[in-house]
Amino acid sequence: MIYLAIGFPPAAKSCAYRMRETANQFIAQGWDVTVVTIEDESWELESGIDLTLSDQVDPRVAVLKLPLRREDLETDIRRYSEERAVSPGRWAKKLRERQQETFPEATFGDWRGPLEDAVLGLHKERPADLLLATCVPYVNLAAAWRLWEEARVPYAVDFRDGWSIDVVDGHEAFRPESEEGRWETRVLGSAISLWVVNDPIAEHYRARYPVLADRVHVVRNGYDADSSPGRSRRPDPDSGLVFGYLGTVNFSPEHLKAVLEGWRIARTREPLLANARFEVRGHNGHGARRGANLQADLLRDAEPDGVTYGGPVAKAEVADAYARWDAMVLILIGGRYVTSGKVYEYMATGLPIVSAHAIAHDASNVLKGHPLWTGARGLDAKAIADAFVDAAHLAVESTDAQHAAAMAHADRFTREIIMSEAVKNLVDQFQVEKGRAQ
Repeated sequence: MIYLAIGFPPAAKSCAYRMRETANQFIAQGWDVTVVTIEDESWELESGIDLTLSDQVDPRVAVLKLPLRREDLETDIRRYSEERAVSPGRWAKKLRERQQETFPEATFGDWRGPLEDAVLGLHKERPADLLLATCVPYVNLAAAWRLWEEARVPYAVDFRDGWSIDVVDGHEAFRPESEEGRWETRVLGSAISLWVVNDPIAEHYRARYPVLADRVHVVRNGYDADSSPGRSRRPDPDSGLVFGYLGTVNFSPEHLKAVLEGWRIARTREPLLANARFEVRGHNGHGARRGANLQADLLRDAEPDGVTYGGPVAKAEVADAYARWDAMVLILIGGRYVTSGKVYEYMATGLPIVSAHAIAHDASNVLKGHPLWTGARGLDAKAIADAFVDAAHLAVESTDAQHAAAMAHADRFTREIIMSEAVKNLVDQFQVEKGRAQ
């Protein structure tokens, strides 16, 4: 199998966990897998790398790293053209236009040729039986389509969040008659399966392409079981309760302001929080702007309120980070079309969870029934403050039985279970399609 998985470990991206488990499950079910991604140096320009993410990649997975990189993230001025140095705005506009000349996707469209050449070369060297393309970038679809056109290699698509749906704003991203729409219609029309991460996105695609409805499958992100620390800490209000957020700082400054204001209000109201701390961990920004943005300024300004920003956490150290906290703060963008992989990992800690996201959010569907969840209350600072107060009491007063029930709520979402079933179903569908072709 050829697996188009740009974002594969050691890329420090949330999608890396899903990609890693997908490749490992194909190996476990008897397939040879070649992953196509981009070189590590390219990720150092963007989201960074975490070498510990590669530790659990099955050694039998072959990885082809293409020398592709984002020109817009280049920080070495010696690589700049004269036009970029003199007129960066005009240069950026021309870059976007050039990138979309061969495929309708800004930033990545001009990767089409190298990606197509890569899959054709791999197939020529060792004929592939199946290709799986995961997006983003969506230009991966062009490579899947090219191999289908030239060699009739069956393919499946893992959209995760989808293309024609803007999952953050919850509206249609483009019309079917647009160039993007024509590409999506063409590629999905011949795909043997389409994976998405939640039911609302699946409903969008089943409604948009009724003839493909039975090929659309919900494959949730889940969590890695080794990220769950178990109950290794007893909350101690005298020493100070510790709340934690672990994830990319990809939310707006306004969103972060509401969370920090809610935290400040809660600390002034609730004695259990008077000396509490709120630790924020994860990547902040991309490329040269990592750690140098308004969100970073807000976090620094909140330090007198017990807020600290400690930077990213290596995958191998995630369980240790969770083990130091008494409650989790789930800060998420978007609404009903967004879930986020972090919600599963947070649940698996068995700790109280404060939701700092829209009430109508798919994460709420996943959390429903969690015994230590304070509920979704929207993005009003006072409502968030109430949730912090409730979480503090849950942290101090919850029993071992409640903690165990909270962890049990997450058990069905382990990534290994989810991806094992998804890969098995895809392999079964592949066998059915293969039989029809014969």
